[in-house]
Amino acid sequence: MSNSSSISHFLLLPLADTRQLQLLHFCLLLGISLAALLGNGLIISAVACGHHLHTPMFFFLLHLALSDLGSICTTVPKAMHNSLWDTRTISYSGCAAQVFLIFFFLTTEIYLLTIMCYDRYVSICKPLHYGTLLGSRACAHMAAAAWASAFLNALMHTANTFSLPLCHGNALGQFFCEVPQILKLSCSNLNLRELGLIVISAFLAFGCFVFIVFSYMQIFRAVLRIPSEQGRHKAFSTCLPHLAVLSLFVSTGFFAYLKPPSMSTPSLDLAVSILYSVVPPALNPLIYSLRNQELKAAVWRLTTGCFQEH
Repeated sequence: MSNSSSISHFLLLPLADTRQLQLLHFCLLLGISLAALLGNGLIISAVACGHHLHTPMFFFLLHLALSDLGSICTTVPKAMHNSLWDTRTISYSGCAAQVFLIFFFLTTEIYLLTIMCYDRYVSICKPLHYGTLLGSRACAHMAAAAWASAFLNALMHTANTFSLPLCHGNALGQFFCEVPQILKLSCSNLNLRELGLIVISAFLAFGCFVFIVFSYMQIFRAVLRIPSEQGRHKAFSTCLPHLAVLSLFVSTGFFAYLKPPSMSTPSLDLAVSILYSVVPPALNPLIYSLRNQELKAAVWRLTTGCFQEH
């Protein structure tokens, strides 16, 4: 029996047993991470450099890209390192850093997606009040509130999780340090403080989800009243990708943290964690850039301009 004070490192779940599969997983993770870095980097550069994109929608999209970059850089590099060098270890402090950062960036992401929904709601349902409700100062305050509240949430979860006594070894059933997996190592089966924090976080996330669903009901009602087919198409093209990304992210995140222990299997846990922590950062740039003509044109000008300079 050991407690958390005597644990110097954790053992992460290996993605494969054979060397060939380990190298294959390394290549797959490398491709996904490069796609996410390239896509989100292009969005950040295009929005920052394109003055015509300095609008609330693209301002929040820039922050979403930043949170996506942080999210994928928290989990994937260590998994790539372990696959390449055939190791499973992560230091105690490294594990704590992963827990903090993954909570920080994923919480920021759901808050930003909620704010982006509010932006679409005001743009479509209250266009005459758009400049008043979403001025530059209001946008800055909302973005700052998203990052600050996510920081406090991550800090509470990390401090509470790593204050628990751990008696069931140091092997985690996940390829990164995830709170539900650490709770399985706790001496007590009733980790009421951390479970309480998870329930509170889930309640806040569910509140965001309810707000988004209600907003989209109003948005779709307004869109269906638009007389021109082109106007309806433009409205749906900006809303539906956002709704698709949010549904994947929220559903898998809820399942990962709130599913009963009886449903937990290594393969299921791995698949769900990839769906909420790896897939959205890689898919978000593709979805938003392909469905938005302004952003697509800005990215094209940015890339062609760089090639012409060289």
